[in-house]
This record gives sequence, structure tokens and C-alpha cells, in this order.
Amino acid sequence: MSKEDFEVLFVDDESAVLSTVDEYLSRQGYRVTVVDSGLKAFELVKEKDFDIVFTDLKMPDLNGLELLKAVKNFRPKTEVIIITGYGSIETAVEALQLGGYDYLQKPIKLERLMLLIDRIIENKKLEKENVLLKRGLKAQQKYDDLVGISPKMREISEIIDRISMDRPTVLIEGESGTGKEVVARMIHQNSECRDKPFISINCGAIVEGLLESELFGHVKGAFTGAIKDKIGLFEAANGGTIFLDEIVEMPAPLQVKLLRVLQDKKIRPVGSTRESGVDVRIIAATNRDPEEATESGALRKDLFYRINVVSIKIPPLRGRKEDIPLLINHFLAKFNGRSNKEVTNISPHAMDILESFHWPGNVRQLENVIERAFALGVEETIRVADLPSEIRKFGETSKAGKKTYDLGENELIFINKALLKTKGNKAEAAKLLGINITTLYRKVKKYGI
Repeated sequence: MSKEDFEVLFVDDESAVLSTVDEYLSRQGYRVTVVDSGLKAFELVKEKDFDIVFTDLKMPDLNGLELLKAVKNFRPKTEVIIITGYGSIETAVEALQLGGYDYLQKPIKLERLMLLIDRIIENKKLEKENVLLKRGLKAQQKYDDLVGISPKMREISEIIDRISMDRPTVLIEGESGTGKEVVARMIHQNSECRDKPFISINCGAIVEGLLESELFGHVKGAFTGAIKDKIGLFEAANGGTIFLDEIVEMPAPLQVKLLRVLQDKKIRPVGSTRESGVDVRIIAATNRDPEEATESGALRKDLFYRINVVSIKIPPLRGRKEDIPLLINHFLAKFNGRSNKEVTNISPHAMDILESFHWPGNVRQLENVIERAFALGVEETIRVADLPSEIRKFGETSKAGKKTYDLGENELIFINKALLKTKGNKAEAAKLLGINITTLYRKVKKYGI
């Protein structure tokens, strides 16, 4: 918060005082409003959110203490300072008990006035920073499964935060294995419908004749084998979220019916003439370029426009390699929790190979590599021998094994690597990196590690 966006209201029934204060504070760069009446001041407070109110104690219509109480009832965060020419400790104590910030005595010393304002500005800055810090910590806790500190992953977390209070339709784009369903679940868990169902369906994994029944349900006798009524996933997800993965694979006739659900919020089971209302948030995903899909006719344009209210594009793992050490840590903790093992390390050579690999299967493939090592009996440290043959062969033909810890190449990657190797021991990591512990702490803070 700077002087330019800090609003000051000054109240006094002496015009000479108002003129002096107005001129002085304006010259110092503050935004100041002056009025000569307590009633006028309170009318302004009801219309505008002032950061601080200076008010004379003795005024004919509404005195300073009365204005203080009125302001605090209406704007609890506004700071109020009482100005009095009849200074007494009793008045000061009463003002503070009523929620006043401080008091000034007449004749007003302008330097003291400015010091009070600057102190309040600084306090409000600290409050704002504290709120942002707490929000960041909450976000970190909320998005435990959304691992990554790369700019793109931070942007995705920010989008989830921004849409948390609303329920817009979301389209998630990304290659197979990038974590589209993880993002969808994070959106659901961060919304007001987090206690309602989250239901996922892959539109390309169910044959065309059965997909409509899966989504909208059917009545008895609607088709061969329909021996009883069945509710669909939309009805099952009522009040919550339905995740339509690979929506481009949905047959064109069914896309028309989905469009109707988006427009009218009504479904009709297969074989029924009865419609029923549903309140379901739709999150869709595709591993194809949706614009190319609309041009080819695989995805209806009108449906694309309806589901693409908020667009989230997840980068492939090869495009955010600085996140690989964090993901490895995440998966080590996950599989350690499922077993009686304590695999807490990965050899530098194995890490170099994993960081250099192109990961066609993205995050899912990396998770499978770590799970495979656990399944094959790894103890304490994952080494090159514990990696799948295609990744080992890649390491043999690449220069990955010749890498050393070199901050000049990529500080973020190698700091993460060093901390992983030393199990979070910053003193040991600093030695490994060849820097002092103070420098490491500064860089850890810089990158938000």
C-alpha cells in the first residue's frame, strides 16, 4: 500500500485547520478529504472505505467519540485518531477503549500527523503480506497432489484459486499422463461443492451405444438388457462435479445432448419421455488440440464454446523439468506410505538420467518408474540399475551421467537435486553445491523451495 492509494479523512469544525492539513498532506502525496462536520464525515464513511479518520473531539453535531463509535461499527478496519485541544488522560483512555488507534493534541504538529499516517501504512502493509503468506500456505496445503514450482504450474494454481468461488465450466488440455484428472479434482476440492460427488468418466473408453446410458441413465426396457431403471452419472453427480475426460472422443449425436444439458440443466434417460433437472459442474479434458478438433468436425463448435469458459493447459513433463525432483520426492513419500520401506534417496547418476529423459508418458510414466522400483525391492536409494531398461539405455547414450552439480547451469534444478540427495539437510546441501549456508537460504527463499 502506497501513499497514492491510502485514503485519509480529516474532520474539524475550524476552517483554518482544515486548510492547513489539506495543503500539507496533499503536498506530501497523500489522498486526503476534509470536512467540517461529524455528520458529514459519517455520511462519507458510509459511501467510501477510508483507511484512517482524524476527528476533532469537540464538534457541535456529532463529537469525536461519537463519530469514533459510529465509524468502528460501520468500518471496523478503519483506524480512527481523536484530536483534542482539551487533552486529558481520561479522554485518551476512553478513545482507546472504544477502538481508537491513537490521539493528537492541538495545536497539531504536522510532522507528528504524518508519522502516524506512515505508521498505519506500514502496519497495513504487514497485514496484507501476512494475509498473502497465509493464503500461499493454504494453497500449498490445498494442492498437495498438484506438485510443481514451475511458472506454468504456479499459474494453474492461481487459476484454481480465482475460480474457487464460482462454478464456471472448465476445459483442461494436455497430453496423456500430464495430470488432467488431478487438476480437475483440485478444482472440485477447492470449490463450494467439495462435499458433493466428483465423478470421472473417460468418453473414449466406453462404446458409443452405452455411453449415453452411462451419462444420462435409462429406463427398464429401453434396450436389450435394460432389465431395470438405472440412474446416470449426471444424476449421481448432482450438486457436485462430473469430469468428462477425452471429450473429443464423444460421438457427435451425444455432443448435441450434452450441449442441451449445459444450456437447460436437464437430462432425459434413454427410453424415457421425462426430463429432470440437474445441478452439475462440468469439467472436460482432451489430449488433442480442441481447435483442430472443431475444424475437423470431431468436436462441435457450439459445444467447444460452451465448455471453454475457463481454459487450463497443462504442460508436458519435458516442458517443466525443474519439477522432476519435486515429483520424485512426492512419489517416494507416496509409496513409502504404502509400504514398510524407507526409500528416501536417489543416486546423482539416476537423477541426472531422469531429469534428461524426454518422458513421452509424462507424470504418469515417472510415477510408474518410482512404483516399479518399489515393486522390485529397492532399498533406501534408487539407482540406475533400478530404472526401466529403456531409460537406462537412454542414460548410456546421453551425456546425463557426466553432469555435476553446477549452479551456473540451472540453480533451481540443482538446488532441488542437492536437497533431495541430502534429505533436506541445508548445511550438507550447501557443501555439495559449493556455497555457504547463507547463500543457500537466500536462494531457497528466492525460488520458493
